[in-house]
Amino acid sequence: MTAPQFEPLTIREIEARPVVLKLQRPVVARIATIEEWPLILIDLHTEEGVTGRSYLEPYVVKSMRYLVPALRDLSTLLKGRKLAPYELFGAAQKSLHFVGYGGLSMIAVAGLDMAVWDAVARAAGMPLCCLLGGTVGPVKAYNSNGLWLRRPEELAEEAVELRDEGGFSGLKLRMGRDRPEDDIRTVEAVRKAVGDDMHLMIDFNQGLDMAEAMRRCDLIDDLGLDWIEEPVVYDNLEGFARLAAQLKTPIQIGENFYGPRDLHLALQMKACDLVMPDFMRIGGVTGWMRAAAIAGACGVPMSTHLYPEVGAHVMRVTETAHWLEWQSWADPVLQKPYEIRESHLHILDTPGIGLEWDEEVVAAHRFEL
Repeated sequence: MTAPQFEPLTIREIEARPVVLKLQRPVVARIATIEEWPLILIDLHTEEGVTGRSYLEPYVVKSMRYLVPALRDLSTLLKGRKLAPYELFGAAQKSLHFVGYGGLSMIAVAGLDMAVWDAVARAAGMPLCCLLGGTVGPVKAYNSNGLWLRRPEELAEEAVELRDEGGFSGLKLRMGRDRPEDDIRTVEAVRKAVGDDMHLMIDFNQGLDMAEAMRRCDLIDDLGLDWIEEPVVYDNLEGFARLAAQLKTPIQIGENFYGPRDLHLALQMKACDLVMPDFMRIGGVTGWMRAAAIAGACGVPMSTHLYPEVGAHVMRVTETAHWLEWQSWADPVLQKPYEIRESHLHILDTPGIGLEWDEEVVAAHRFEL
């Protein structure tokens, strides 16, 4: 039997379009309030007619003024190159060597990388998870669409709504109110509303200093939480190591790992019990796969951060796959959002990642740089 032959694709253009959406439930965290959600829609056009798609969620609207030109520069640099994901990832990184591999450089490269993998999978006629060696199937997810810093009574009601959005068995709450007693009251109110079987994760969004983190985390250590996420600023690995050694509740970090080496360093320092890389910072699919190998070798559970569509595909081939973070903030621009049933995200059985833009919504929410 002859193995199938795939003709390599050639980059013609990388198109990057900025849009801004209104959040249904605004982000209200200790360090910021966000009502508008920026997205950069990336279309990687090839000479052969296949288009790979991805998006970036850079949090801050003005950051698109830097990222969109960077992606357009990569389009000029890589025009005519064959679509080989690992080679293009390396070439894009090296082109920014003197700027640095982290920060906005990594975010731009990650956006390119996810679109490259999508195009390659589309050309092969396979869902991305199958191209990576897995199968199409469900991925366990928790709902991260709300439960921000509001009154306990309001959040108890909202928790029931979030549970019922997809039969969820896990919810994430945010903490960092002025009084720690109010944080505890919130967990208790949500627990009472959704039941003892619900998995509850909490996130401080880097809002505490070390002294406050040690005190507050100790106060909530017996609340039956699945994890405590980022109580202190993300690069304080020594501080995270102290907390991980002190607490029974697992410490979760990783959304601010810029590349797999950051994950490796955190695990070397015993700075966490769990990891949850973000795709725009870890380096897209390429960065995730490299990071997943490290987490797998260490036996550390690995969850996703944002980007549920690409996240679902790579979780199907991640050795220590744990939880997928589900949020629907990009759904308005998608023709066919992924479906959530019984606390699992169900991958579309279509070639690539399955992203197709709703061009009417995109046109109505375009952002002028």
